Amino acid sequence: MSQRGGSGPRSSAQAIEKELRKWELTRATHDQPPAAPTPPVQDFVCVSRMVGIDDTVPAMVANALGWPMFGRELLETMAGNDPVRRRLYEYMDQRDLTWWDETVLSLMGEGFIQNDYFRRLCETVLSLARKGHAVFVGRGADRILPREVGFRVGLTASHASRVEMLARTLGTDPKESERRLRETEPKREEFLRHHFGVEADDPLRQDLILNLDRWTPGQASELILHARALTHRRTAVVRGG
Repeated sequence: MSQRGGSGPRSSAQAIEKELRKWELTRATHDQPPAAPTPPVQDFVCVSRMVGIDDTVPAMVANALGWPMFGRELLETMAGNDPVRRRLYEYMDQRDLTWWDETVLSLMGEGFIQNDYFRRLCETVLSLARKGHAVFVGRGADRILPREVGFRVGLTASHASRVEMLARTLGTDPKESERRLRETEPKREEFLRHHFGVEADDPLRQDLILNLDRWTPGQASELILHARALTHRRTAVVRGG
């Protein structure tokens, strides 16, 4: 769930513009030495959350890295916004487009894409990750993006903690938050199962799982950044021989 704030087309457009500007600033060049392997996408962090957990932790991680954050609402809006997608595609050359087409086709072959919306969602996530760093929250982004790249995190918390967080996010009483959580949880599970063939609580989707009953948001974000740095060091050692 997102933090409470403005809603409607205007606020969504402003949020998209803000994150796209950050994304444009983080776009790394692909001019690497000939001997260096070119990654299929730029480095990213994917965060999956149990229903009720807000954006505080992924926002802290994105802020520390200086990267944009694309959550469920923004990705849904961008997937349905042709001008925004055209803006992303403008940065792609023929080599990018060839990779993009092959990747989307391979996802379709795995049965991930069930309709036009999910195709556009996959195209949007792949385009963002191909040309710039980002933190992705939800929408099965961890299943869309190449497994060998990036860092994947799962955030968990007890039912009681999530009801409390949801009440703060929505500005509702605990009883209404309890109802919303119980209503939304099966829908999220079905979304992931139907479109991506995974269970929402499958631990093998993640590189790191954190229980927010145990860690504060600040501690959780620090742990994510530290674990990600360790993973990069390990990868560098393996590649170096």
